[in-house]
Amino acid sequence: MSSNHLFAAIRAAIPALDAPLVTHPDGGMETYADALAASGRLANLLVARGVKPGDRVAVQVDKSWTALVVYLAAVRAGAVYLPLNTAYTLAEVEYFLSDAEPTLFLCRPEIEPEARALATRLGVPCVETLGADGTGSLTRAAADLPEAFEDVPRGADDLAGILYTSGTTGRAKGAMLSHDNLLSNALTLRDYWRFTRDDVLIHALPIFHTHGLFVATNVILLAGARMIFCPKFDARECLSLMPQASSLMGVPTFYTRLLDQPGLTREATAHVRLFVSGSAPLLAETHRAFRERTGQAILERYGMTETGMNTSNPYDGDRRAGTVGFPLPGIDLRITHAETGAVLGTDEIGMIEVKGPNVFKGYWRMPEKTASEFHDGFFITGDLGKVDGTGYVQIVGRGKDLVITGGFNVYPKEVETEIDALPGVVESAVIGLPHKDFGEGVTAVVVMAKGATLTEADIHARLEERLAKFKLPKHVIFVDELPRNTMGKVQKNVLRDTYKDLYAG
Repeated sequence: MSSNHLFAAIRAAIPALDAPLVTHPDGGMETYADALAASGRLANLLVARGVKPGDRVAVQVDKSWTALVVYLAAVRAGAVYLPLNTAYTLAEVEYFLSDAEPTLFLCRPEIEPEARALATRLGVPCVETLGADGTGSLTRAAADLPEAFEDVPRGADDLAGILYTSGTTGRAKGAMLSHDNLLSNALTLRDYWRFTRDDVLIHALPIFHTHGLFVATNVILLAGARMIFCPKFDARECLSLMPQASSLMGVPTFYTRLLDQPGLTREATAHVRLFVSGSAPLLAETHRAFRERTGQAILERYGMTETGMNTSNPYDGDRRAGTVGFPLPGIDLRITHAETGAVLGTDEIGMIEVKGPNVFKGYWRMPEKTASEFHDGFFITGDLGKVDGTGYVQIVGRGKDLVITGGFNVYPKEVETEIDALPGVVESAVIGLPHKDFGEGVTAVVVMAKGATLTEADIHARLEERLAKFKLPKHVIFVDELPRNTMGKVQKNVLRDTYKDLYAG
């Protein structure tokens, strides 16, 4: 092992040092040379701050060019990059820092005092800050450090990142992703989606998530292409940028918001060759409406935090609404019986299992959980689906009781625990219901004690202090009792069926 597996491939893909890597909606630009120089300075700083190969670097900052460079610096320094959702409260961040035990925590300047107090209590050695404008203690400390940095050798199986994902029971799990997990998946997507040095991606996704960071960013880097780097998604701005772009990667919400723009026409989108959607189910009606307005078929794909991308509708050929296409090259997918594990045939619904170089190395410090999630070398995704006679994969539901809203995972038990702690609440059930904009809308069904006078606003006020905004229920339903089966278990499937049209229209 003499090179840094992932970054060596990124270096090899650089078209020219003066080629633009990032342009901004306001006209600013950074080149590949800028990326090498800035990441070299920051890598030197990480090492100076005590970060050793395999150490975790936890990051919770706003999207910016510098934040992107921090990811590259961590890879070059041989560290394990740990991005955290910017919506998480410090109460939520505490768990991740205590579990991952990072050497360095990078946070926004406005929470520095609280972050330092938390880090001291948890034994996190170093805290640095970085604002949305690129200023902070991190960049001040790195300003005078050399740009030259000898990349720390890391092999294919060494960890490059940890992304935390919630299930339906137990605590959040850190999915361990190796250099080759990330590299193999990005190279496959680059080729399957035909990305070249001529491409320009509108990058409006967050970079704390596998979609925006490990899919969008890595694909562009390994294609030697360019991205228009938007701090957040704005439908009007996105539409105005399309004449400069060749591709857009988004979540279903992007497309429903674009459909609300009267300027979305064939002419406005003519320069874009590829629209990709993922992270949440794309409604068939959204797919059809977008095609009618633009003449272009959105390419839907299927992936997970633990695996990167597993399937994709074809670049050439029929991009079928309601499906996620075919298994990507090098990835095996099968459907098994949820109870027996037997492999099922065409059009039979069962558990989706996948195997390939993209599949993660396991859950951080959870060997028993890791072992239970694999079956004969295949990862058990927890998603229910089927493969039709022509090979298209269709996801029909989830075996796990996870809610995916706007591309973010919400662990129902976490929300229920907070609601149940409120005076006047007997119990609650949190479910996901079909939602035009978000794929699923987080919904709370609450049973109040006799005489209690709680309102939806009361519950929201409690949750806003404790949970990230995307976890908050979009609606609270008050009922006399929750439906239960003969074993006393709450029947969330009954609740989902009862209120399935809540967000319709």
